[in-house]
Amino acid sequence: MLLPTETFLIIGSIVIFVGILLGKVGARFGVPALLLFLLTGMLFGVDGIGIHFSNMRGVQSIGIVALSIILFSGGMGTKLSQIRPVIGEGIALSTIGVLLTTLFTGLLIFCVTHYLFASLTFSLPIAILLAATMSSTDSASVFAILRSQRVHLKENLKPLLELESGSNDPMAYMITVALIGFVMGGDTSLWGVAGSLVLQFLFGIIGGFFFGWLCVKMLNNLNIQNEVLYPIALLCLVMITYVSTWYIGGNGYLAVYIAGIYLGNSKITARRSVYGFFDGITWLVQIVLFIMLGLLVNPSDMLPVLLPTLIIAVLMMFVARPLACFVTLLPFRQLSFKARLFTSWVGLRGAAPILFATYPVLAEVPQSNHIFTIVFVITLVSLICQGMTITPVARALHLAEPAPPEGYFMGVEIPEETNTSMEERIVVEEMLSEGHLLKDLALNPDELVILVRRHDRYIVPKGGLHLNPNDILLIVSERNDSEQKYLEIPNADLFTRLRKTLGQVTSHKSKKRSDS
Repeated sequence: MLLPTETFLIIGSIVIFVGILLGKVGARFGVPALLLFLLTGMLFGVDGIGIHFSNMRGVQSIGIVALSIILFSGGMGTKLSQIRPVIGEGIALSTIGVLLTTLFTGLLIFCVTHYLFASLTFSLPIAILLAATMSSTDSASVFAILRSQRVHLKENLKPLLELESGSNDPMAYMITVALIGFVMGGDTSLWGVAGSLVLQFLFGIIGGFFFGWLCVKMLNNLNIQNEVLYPIALLCLVMITYVSTWYIGGNGYLAVYIAGIYLGNSKITARRSVYGFFDGITWLVQIVLFIMLGLLVNPSDMLPVLLPTLIIAVLMMFVARPLACFVTLLPFRQLSFKARLFTSWVGLRGAAPILFATYPVLAEVPQSNHIFTIVFVITLVSLICQGMTITPVARALHLAEPAPPEGYFMGVEIPEETNTSMEERIVVEEMLSEGHLLKDLALNPDELVILVRRHDRYIVPKGGLHLNPNDILLIVSERNDSEQKYLEIPNADLFTRLRKTLGQVTSHKSKKRSDS
């Protein structure tokens, strides 16, 4: 029976709102928010409050959109300067590592179900297919947990893990789809499967670079008066990227991730609006997807397969994933043993494996219902055991150090086309030796103080401003760029934009103080 629109809206809003509240509470105790969103879905499901939801095809469609947005947003946040030192390790983990994880886990599943549990027996192809669905580390989980933990990881581990988790979902997806065809008797040739993977990779890479270039060109030449429309236009281009690449036989997930990296490392119009929009919508689609996946599973279905699934989860975390990581990273000598061990531990499963597990079900692969339930349970175990222990394990391995403090002028940005950079500088006694007025301060010829923070006050500076020790200066200077030594826009336009930005920030801070 279809629910009235109003009933659907109130139930959906309550479920999502409860998930957000639980996520806020869980953050205080180090519980991954995405785990709580899954549990929220289960709480409201058939075995909980009683909402009956079984539209797996609808969840898969929503999951495709959600994962595309998550991967694109993750790509935008990936800086080439950070991943360049670990790009070899990251690509190796996201390709060879995924393949080895699939093979090792598949063999372990086959042995466990054949020799320990006669009631649940998988053939070798089905066991490898089950392993393939959960062979990637989930980008949504890794991005959310690593970026919420105020811990800095040594040995470039954070960019390595983000690069791996963002780029290995396409590989897991391709292996899963290829194995479904193999199991169902479509293409029974291993060479055919390998050729399909190569073509999907090739067209995915080409599509990613082409549409990434197209996104940058379109954004910078749209000339829309209303800035909030830029991110909406970009969202449309992301969907076009995925679908167009899929139509030509490429991997759409790989294409949107590469397009995100291309755009995130290019100069674009309305960058602040674009990043703010995608940050918000990424969280929205993650919450919706995780809650819907939680609704899709009945906890009562887990009981018959719970024990073998827990054994598989333990073997995957402590045998298959570490073995795959250590073998894959053998050529990369710069990583220490502790770094390799930590990398093998951060193999979180999340929405992507559960989403990929819907493909065997909809393809009516034998024992596919068991596949979906097992992947769901292993995801829960992974988020609990690995997601909640990332920081403690990093500290135990002496790979964690305090993160650098956040800036004092959060939210202040200047137009990227001005070719300038911003720097925060704390006033110390030595800087005031020539006088306490701002005009007495010794600055480089190309530096300009545009804002001063004094305790919780923000002051737009003038030459006669009296400075105190511990005042914080926001300084703009010309970026040292060999390709562009001079500003390409009139100085009047630059300072008009700066005044507009500063006016927004100071008025926002003033309103915040008056509200409090």
